[in-house]
Amino acid sequence: MESAIERNEELPLATSAGNGTVSSRFVDRRLRISPNMERRPERYDDLADDVEAAVFSSLERHLPPTMAELSRDAKFQYMSEVLARYLPEGERTKIQKHKEYRHKIISLYKPLHRDLFTINPAAFFLPSFLKATSDNTEESIRSIMSEPSPGIFTFPMLQPSFCQMLLEEVENIENSVRLRNIKIMKPNTMNKYGAVLDDFGFDAMLTKLMEDFICPISKVFYPEVGGTALDTHHGFVVEYGKDRDLDLGFHVDDSEVTLNVCLGKQFSGGELFFRGVRCEKHVNSDTLPEEIFDYNHVPGQAVLHRGRHRHGARATTAGHRINLLLWCRSSAFRELRKYQKDFACWCGECQREKMERQRQSIAATKMTFLRTATGSVI
Repeated sequence: MESAIERNEELPLATSAGNGTVSSRFVDRRLRISPNMERRPERYDDLADDVEAAVFSSLERHLPPTMAELSRDAKFQYMSEVLARYLPEGERTKIQKHKEYRHKIISLYKPLHRDLFTINPAAFFLPSFLKATSDNTEESIRSIMSEPSPGIFTFPMLQPSFCQMLLEEVENIENSVRLRNIKIMKPNTMNKYGAVLDDFGFDAMLTKLMEDFICPISKVFYPEVGGTALDTHHGFVVEYGKDRDLDLGFHVDDSEVTLNVCLGKQFSGGELFFRGVRCEKHVNSDTLPEEIFDYNHVPGQAVLHRGRHRHGARATTAGHRINLLLWCRSSAFRELRKYQKDFACWCGECQREKMERQRQSIAATKMTFLRTATGSVI
């Protein structure tokens, strides 16, 4: 049986009680699967607290047409009730504590290169990348891309001068926290060395990077996993080498789309190895030969892939390697994914299971036909 998403239907969205004003009126409404890109969403910076304002702006594009003319406050209340289902009280407390932590870090940190904290396209990006994203057509974007393995795209992206400045800023971060004896958060649950750039004031710059430069690419290559509706990010740097992380185990990212750019320095080893895209159900399934791909890092060159593309990093055998990572997420996609049971449009194992079901169905139909034909002849 095909899923609701395969039928391109709108999906039911139950709402919890609030004060009843929005929930009772729109309890029978449904979110749109595909965002309405013609709708210009409101800004919610002055209302959002527990959730980033960009999430509300993105989710608004998925509201049903009947809600288009509602006041901003009414739409905000409705979307808040939706998001509250996935943000329990404990998580809200955690978010508030992290906000306080980030505020403290930013108030104490003195940047080395303030120019890094505001996007300057000409200074940050190589001319080829800047032209492709400025033209913002599928043809222009594909013109700078290599696809060495299905769903994995590599392209020259960052200016050497930008890479050097960011490396110096990372060193400044490390010196600053060491001098002040500040314990900083690890980049993620697997890397021990590096820093969450958002915690040091890079949030606005990385948001702009995602919205203006990664979103146009992800819309072309990853529409089936929320690439058309990226709205939040987690930006960080990781470090490999002596007295740092040596390698990184097999895993998937907490993202819909991942940008990974090597900044330098001099190093040997550290190749990324990819082993196929999987949903949660099939994350530990076997790898087929055609899904095996290894990628060698080149400073300034980016690799873009689905967050659910299983991968890891081999040991950095010499030198010191630092990479910039941007995990791009779509709150709308994560909401809609809860209604799906089959992910054949992007999960390799779901695709194989679907093909096997089709093969068995065709074989059964043939067998029935042959039996009927044989009976008619007799």
